[in-house]
Amino acid sequence: MRHLTEHSAASEQPYFLMTLASIGFLGCAALIIGTLVAQTLVPDYNWISDTISDLAAGRGEIVMDVSLYGFAAGLFAVSLASSHAHLGGKSWSAAALCFALLAALVVIVGARNEYGDGDHDGVVIHIYLVYGLGALFALAPACMARAIGRHHGWARRALIGLTLAWVILCPVFLWAPTGFDGLIERTLGLIACGIICTLCTVFFLRGQKSAHQRSKF
Repeated sequence: MRHLTEHSAASEQPYFLMTLASIGFLGCAALIIGTLVAQTLVPDYNWISDTISDLAAGRGEIVMDVSLYGFAAGLFAVSLASSHAHLGGKSWSAAALCFALLAALVVIVGARNEYGDGDHDGVVIHIYLVYGLGALFALAPACMARAIGRHHGWARRALIGLTLAWVILCPVFLWAPTGFDGLIERTLGLIACGIICTLCTVFFLRGQKSAHQRSKF
């Protein structure tokens, strides 16, 4: 078993892995910066009661859409990195697939433009996309925690804590009074970014370690 683990680590391409990790970091930065910029373009916007979705309808639409696409690119990079630095088990494979699906869902959210604009014409799927995001962001890190803990104990603890926070806040967001929607949604967004950044830190460090080991030969 140890031989297989070492062989897996040795087969990782360090600069490919570090590049994917960097894209993941940039995706989180795009979401955070885009949200901050977009809310300056919407008059009378209240970040406590108004959701991020409200930013993507109207003057801030292009800024918010671009930030969502950037975040989706980061999610897809994490999926690729998870597949490349596979730490073993079916649950890890399931998590890698979850991140690919998350990237697709975020792209659809940005492309469909079904936000808080009161438009109910045609088929409205935004709420189902929200359910999908909620489920997958809980499932993916939970599936990775055990395997990642064998190599990076701090990351396991971080993923478990972030997953628990996500699972607790998701139903609060759905059922809480609308006066706090924006605040809760932003907190969930930061938790999602925390999950991504935790994994990207692991992948970047593994890439650095692999590059250092290769430089000795």
